[in-house]
Amino acid sequence: MGEVNDRVIVALDVPTLSEATELARRLSPHLAAAKIGSQLFTAEGPRAVQAIRDVGLRVFLDLKFHDIPNTVAGAVTAAKNLGVWMMNVHASGGPAMLAAAAKAASATDGEERPLVLGVTILTSLDEAGLRATLGTTRTLGEQVIHLSLEAKAAGLDGVVASPHEITDIRRACGPGFLIVTPGVRPAGVGGAGLDDQRRVLTPGEAIRAGADYVVVGRPILAAKDPVEAAQRIAIECKMTNDQ
Repeated sequence: MGEVNDRVIVALDVPTLSEATELARRLSPHLAAAKIGSQLFTAEGPRAVQAIRDVGLRVFLDLKFHDIPNTVAGAVTAAKNLGVWMMNVHASGGPAMLAAAAKAASATDGEERPLVLGVTILTSLDEAGLRATLGTTRTLGEQVIHLSLEAKAAGLDGVVASPHEITDIRRACGPGFLIVTPGVRPAGVGGAGLDDQRRVLTPGEAIRAGADYVVVGRPILAAKDPVEAAQRIAIECKMTNDQ
């Protein structure tokens, strides 16, 4: 029960660094990494990354960079200098932006290269929302595959995508292309309502479908006992992985 889990990333979507650090300490034996998103990073800045690294956890910096190529390259370099393990950019930023992100991540001075993922379609969007927002004639699934192939061609390490698209991404992009999936909702874990998520599976189902990592936030953070919730999710992922 106390072994580090190599599949679960907790989303530290909390307003203060003290709360995030305390949660990270308690949950670290059951996690692969912690995700720092817009809320915590905006409130606490780069020191949030250092604080979570000091706990002994790798950091997935979830800021979804989306700008002109030069600006995104600078942001990736800055994140790399913070020592993050993984970061993301919007895959819809275009080939030049994606290539600039990949190049910036690769420009290391003997340090470990951070992983860069492309965010495909947010899990809060469904088919109708996608068409209304982007005006595309592609289905949601087709758009996810299109963006995944763009990310791979540009040299990114993988994508962030809904668990419903995992199988198709794996088929299109092959082995070794990372798939990180939010939108997982464990059965029987407190606080696991859908909230604003639309395309969800359980952690075990996501791993079985081919996800490399699952990102879990509210089902852990809102649980009556966050440590027990994290343990149960870690065990579910490990059992699925061992099958």
